[in-house]
Amino acid sequence: FNEQVLSFVDPHGLSLELVAHHDAQPHSPWKQGPVPEEYAIRGFFHVTLAETYQERTAKMLVDVLGFRLLQQEGNRFRYEVGDGGPGARLDVLSQPDQPRGRIAVGTVHHVAWRTPDDEHQLAWRQYLLSQGSDVTPVMDRNYFHSIYFNEPGGVLFEIATNPPGFSIDEPVEELGTHLKLPPTLEAHRSQIEKVLLPIHVPEENAGKSVLEG
Repeated sequence: FNEQVLSFVDPHGLSLELVAHHDAQPHSPWKQGPVPEEYAIRGFFHVTLAETYQERTAKMLVDVLGFRLLQQEGNRFRYEVGDGGPGARLDVLSQPDQPRGRIAVGTVHHVAWRTPDDEHQLAWRQYLLSQGSDVTPVMDRNYFHSIYFNEPGGVLFEIATNPPGFSIDEPVEELGTHLKLPPTLEAHRSQIEKVLLPIHVPEENAGKSVLEG
């Protein structure tokens, strides 16, 4: 789509892209990163779905989820929702001859969409059920509430609430500096910490691991 794209593969084989775009989100970039601030990552641009029968996925995106087709180039179809722009776009690749994907290392488990509160989420759940989708009950993820369903191509979609948010159990200034576990795993904290690779937090906590207290 006439964009400057740097494509690469992560250590597990996941295909990723850095996209240069004039509508890059005005979020504050990581100032302590390895590249100059003016070139730093600004946000999430879009996600790409590889589909055997893209028409089925397109029908759900447009008729059920409210997306609209923005562009098509070859076997790539770009959709957007809401106000559009980076972060509100989704690409669908029509690849009918490719083998079906499976959950394994180097794959994405699901695509999450955000909704403002529980009321909107419940409305979405009822609507999806009325359209024939198999939707999970609401699941409490502590920091947000989630429902899940598969689009026709098999990709797992999540609709998650904004609240309660990540600051419900630690101050905002300490976010990302502690290992947080769900209540069901808290009793196994010591065993889990022994096998996790340390994560070193930048900025004022540079060099300090979340597993080092």
